[in-house]
Amino acid sequence: MPAQRVPLSVAGAGSWLIWFTAAVVYVLAVFHRTSLGVAGLEAAERFGIGPAALSSFTVLQLAVYATMQVPTGVLVDRFGPRRVLTVAALLLGTGQVLIAVAGSYPLALLARGVLGLGDALTFISVLRLAANHFPARQYPIVATLTGALGFAGNLAATVPLALLLGGPGWIVTFLFAGALTLAYAAMVQWRVLDTPNTRSQPRDERGSLSVRAIGTQVAQAWSVPGTRVGFWTHFSTMFAPMVLKLLWGVPFLVEAQGRGREQASGIIMTLVIAAMVTGPAVGAIIGRWPAARMVLVVGYLAGAVVTWSVLLSWSGVVPLGVLLPCFAFLALGGPVSTVGFALARDYNPIGRVGTATGVVNMGGFVATTVAALAIGVVLELTGGNYRLAFLAMVAMLVLAGYRLLVWLLRARAAVLAAQARGDDVPVLLRKRLWDRPAPS
Repeated sequence: MPAQRVPLSVAGAGSWLIWFTAAVVYVLAVFHRTSLGVAGLEAAERFGIGPAALSSFTVLQLAVYATMQVPTGVLVDRFGPRRVLTVAALLLGTGQVLIAVAGSYPLALLARGVLGLGDALTFISVLRLAANHFPARQYPIVATLTGALGFAGNLAATVPLALLLGGPGWIVTFLFAGALTLAYAAMVQWRVLDTPNTRSQPRDERGSLSVRAIGTQVAQAWSVPGTRVGFWTHFSTMFAPMVLKLLWGVPFLVEAQGRGREQASGIIMTLVIAAMVTGPAVGAIIGRWPAARMVLVVGYLAGAVVTWSVLLSWSGVVPLGVLLPCFAFLALGGPVSTVGFALARDYNPIGRVGTATGVVNMGGFVATTVAALAIGVVLELTGGNYRLAFLAMVAMLVLAGYRLLVWLLRARAAVLAAQARGDDVPVLLRKRLWDRPAPS
């Protein structure tokens, strides 16, 4: 059976404007999240720390982010995206102001934790808003557009940020970024509507905040095979480009490859531009042909194994003609990871989409946190051997790919069984030789 082609219904201009207003908070969050990727060496000098302590900035922020994904999904389902995004903007602005004035390592760590908390509230809120405003088949396009728009924050946190740090300096640059984010919270309160017809989440769509109800909500989302596939999709595809952008890309290019700081920042920009350009195309493909989405995921994982094999086996300095295509391919992990959100949207009821999206989003950030920490520790132990340190990402890629295949087969068995019963399913499947027997 060829990939199923699904016609797209279209949301109105008002929904697009509301989505864009909300997505700007995500742009700001990405800027704050990735700013240390360029400012890492300045941070090490400013606070007098080594590689392991430097990695702790990113690890702490990402650990807070990952830990907050499921609670954020529950909060968004309960209070609505507008309120949660407003709080997110306030936390992001406060955290960046603290980063600007921090004169000690402990205070800077606290600031990154606050940033991580604000960051954690953004993406799921935007996707939950999109689920309210856009039809199911248009949702993957909006999700990938959100990611592509977020890459504008990545771009601002590469060469432009490096130039600002070299000009006005650390304090002025980060104070301005924090103040701008604090001011934008008022725009979110004014312009964002939780649904096309209501300013706040309708009462009949709000979940309970009791411990028992939250546990049930999370357990129900996790029990869905499609959610599990989404989790491992996000885990396996997103972490490599994130680790390079957030922390270890510039140090690797400067210290292991002998590149200048500005050239290294420009190479990291390749990750951002490649993902930004390909994101909408990936969204269009998985929105129009849902059966193609796991083909894209598996294809990316196979290509990532080849890419890391080339980078880590190259003797000496990797030429730009090899380095740039390798980084550009790894960048595709960002757009491909949005397949996980489409799975969460398709296989969960609308009142549980925020929670399921939180579960899926946690996957990539758990992987990023572990990889960033592992690289820092190995660098510390080996005196800066990036080839050995980056093997941690290869090991995680193999492990995650295996778990993804296990749950993909289980999810296909469940969908095939539902088709056999005559139930409606989001994507029609054709049984293959590798499919497991349907569960009885």
